[in-house]
Amino acid sequence: MAEPNARRPDRGFSLVELLMAMTIALTVLGLTTGFLASSFNVRARENQKTDALADTQRALNIMTREIANTGFGLANNGIVAADSNDTAIRVRANLNAFDGQTSSNSISDRNEDVKYSLYSADSDSYIVRLDIGTQNQTTVLANRVDALKIRYYPAKVDYTLDGNCDISTASSEVTLKSDARYIVISVCVELTARGAPGSPGYQPASRVQLVSDVYLRNADIVNY
Repeated sequence: MAEPNARRPDRGFSLVELLMAMTIALTVLGLTTGFLASSFNVRARENQKTDALADTQRALNIMTREIANTGFGLANNGIVAADSNDTAIRVRANLNAFDGQTSSNSISDRNEDVKYSLYSADSDSYIVRLDIGTQNQTTVLANRVDALKIRYYPAKVDYTLDGNCDISTASSEVTLKSDARYIVISVCVELTARGAPGSPGYQPASRVQLVSDVYLRNADIVNY
């Protein structure tokens, strides 16, 4: 007969209990991993979108400001037709026309003869600024751009986005670039997919389009 104060040996977990605990732990771990993957994909996409929009908006601001100055101090609108098309534009302005400098009568100084274009290399595209007045100094304004469209009109137009990185309008573009008074610039950025289809937090590929329009005030200075 066992003594009244004798202690029974401590029992451990049974095999069934261990299996149940492991199953619960693995389930929780799987859910946590899925939430983390989803969060990382969403965060990566948002960072990608923020960087792309900041680059593109900065490039559009610079282009808009300098294109608006085209034709200053000149007898025409300052657009160089031979170097201007739907993916590039070259503008000239005699910015120091009234400074009395030795170069005031020519367009040879910094920022007075500038070309913007879309440059593609391999699978990457960039908006490039070429300052011809400073021995062809090249600057990359945005490196996350996938499309650039430039449209030339004789006057202000109403337009809508056409979903293909361009605009839709009932107005016709000018035949001669020298007749342009209104420029519409459209830039698109492609955001690549994040994650695999059907996986937690999957972010499909998408496109962001930004548009800027510019009235060439110096091309019609009398009526401005």
